[in-house]
Formats: sequence, structure tokens, C-alpha cells
Amino acid sequence: MTIRVLLADDQSMVRTGFRYILDAEDGIEVVAEAGDGIEALRLAREVRPDVCLMDIRMPGIDGLEVTRRLAGPGVPDPLKVVVVTTFDLDEYVHAALAGGAVGFLLKDAGPPLLIEAVRAAARGDALVSPRITVRLLRHFARQSGAAARGGADPRERGLTDREVDIVRAVAEGLTNVEVAERLFVSLSTVKTHLASVQGKLHARNRVEIAAWAYRSGLMDGEAEGEGGTGRR
Repeated sequence: MTIRVLLADDQSMVRTGFRYILDAEDGIEVVAEAGDGIEALRLAREVRPDVCLMDIRMPGIDGLEVTRRLAGPGVPDPLKVVVVTTFDLDEYVHAALAGGAVGFLLKDAGPPLLIEAVRAAARGDALVSPRITVRLLRHFARQSGAAARGGADPRERGLTDREVDIVRAVAEGLTNVEVAERLFVSLSTVKTHLASVQGKLHARNRVEIAAWAYRSGLMDGEAEGEGGTGRR
């Protein structure tokens, strides 16, 4: 089944680039484009795409408000919105996710992550840019403290040593390809282990896997400071 996508960005070059990337993928089709928030809101309601890729800073209505109107609390039959922006600001991340967005990406995340975000959103999953996820989860880990970690031993959840390695890598913000390269295993092996981990942790997606890793204390060494992995 083809995933129908709406692109909303006030820069035509960005829309053209995203269209080129997405239309080249099997099973994804860009069905509408909007250059401002008002047009994005109108087209989204008319076309009812499977996924909306939404910029934040647009004329008319900003992308955060459009997201809230399309996917926010209380919206009947909400659309799936992924916010894609240049601005790496925590207040934007929180506002987007509180407004119902199912993903938050930076424009420099690269084509593979953009495609992965669209597919994740279409299947009801969530994806946040790895470096944003790691920063937010480190903050969460510092706030939650050890009291939240009781009963979270990986062995109690039935995780194997290899699965623990993969959980740590995901919590550092690595993509599946990067996890495979680090652990010298195939991409299909990583996906198989991730599926197993999700079942054992009752996690819906990799963001929840990473959240569990930080909450459980598995990433204590990474939560001490922003230096962490030194990645990105």
C-alpha cells in the first residue's frame, strides 16, 4: 500500500529535495505540497495524506500550530505529522510532540532517516532525530533519579547480552545500520534483535527502548554529561 505524503515547507528547494528522495522510494508518493501554514492546513484536511512532513517556521500559521490543529489532543481522526526543521531547540521538540507530532527530525538528518520517519509514522510508530532523542533522554535520566529504576535489571526482562548491546547502541542514538556496523552483525540480525527487545520491554518503538535504557540506569555513564558518546 502506497504511503501518501504531504510536504509543507516555505522553501521550494527543500520541498523539491524531499520530493525527489521520497518519490524515488517504492511505496511512497508525495501527493501535495504547501508553501505556508494556511495552505498546509487546507491541503491536509482536503487530501488526508497518510503522513504530513511539517516545517516549523512558515508564513501564515507556523508548523507547530498546524500540527496541533491536525493531530493535537481532542482532534477527531488526527493525521500523522512528522515535524522536520532546521532548528534544534528543546521548546520546539516539546511543543511538537505535545501537539500530536509522531516524529521530529532535523533537516540534516539525511535521506535514510527521512524515509524511515515516514514509514514509521505510517505504521503508527514514532521516530525522533537521534541526537535530539539522546539529549532529551539524558535530561530525563537526570530528573528521574534512581527511584525510577527498581526492577529494571536487563536480566529480569530476559534480555540477552547481545540484546543489551543493541539497547545501549539505540539509546546512544545509532541507526540500525550504525548498530550493525558497531556490532559486526547484519542489518537483518539487528532488526530481529530489536523486535525481540520490543516484545520483552513492551516497547512500541526505538524511542521507548532508549527511554527504558536511561530510566533503568543502563546508560548511567552516558547520563552524567552531554559528552556521552561524543557522537554528532
